[in-house]
Amino acid sequence: MKGDILIIEKHHIDASRKIVARILPDVSQTDRYIITISGESGSGKTETAKAIGDEFARHQISSIVLGQDDYFKLPPVSNDLKRREDDAWLGPDVEVEMDLLNQQIRDALQGANKLTKPLVDYAKDTIAQEIVPLDGVRVVIIEGTYTALLRHVNCRVFIARNRLDTLEHRNKRSRGTEAGDPFIEDILKTEHKIIAGFRYLADIIIMKDYDVMFPDDSIH
Repeated sequence: MKGDILIIEKHHIDASRKIVARILPDVSQTDRYIITISGESGSGKTETAKAIGDEFARHQISSIVLGQDDYFKLPPVSNDLKRREDDAWLGPDVEVEMDLLNQQIRDALQGANKLTKPLVDYAKDTIAQEIVPLDGVRVVIIEGTYTALLRHVNCRVFIARNRLDTLEHRNKRSRGTEAGDPFIEDILKTEHKIIAGFRYLADIIIMKDYDVMFPDDSIH
């Protein structure tokens, strides 16, 4: 999304190195590998996705990052107004073009050499289109609140930080008056309930302190 603010810090980089080291053998055995990163607002999804892409680049593996924010049915300001007008306008099946994201994952896995995707411009409150080349791309990273629900995914990462844990980060990257708005805080409470179970879908969990946990290890 145009206008988004990235604040990549050491903990994002450290987590990305652990994650890439873990999945690198699997990536090397596939033509295209799909990773999702889900979590609550301000948990560091976008920064972590970028850090993982940078870490893959250190291993000479090309990747792209797709952001769920580009796949909202309405641009940000319009979506916020719709939420305030309609109590039911919230959640993956209502606000987000999940079918389109799933289709683009399938296209990538079937060898597509490009994707034509939405592109949100936050400042202009518009949705345009952009063409994303896939030639040479081995890894597709998809970050966003609800991306754990996407299909045809090789690895699901979940960031286990709630709206209280993420308050400082949300203040740093605050879009307009988002941080501290009582209505937005109520939305975040509802989103927390929606995605609380996503950690049980995850192959990798980033904890509150940004330590990385691999659930499979705990059952062996």
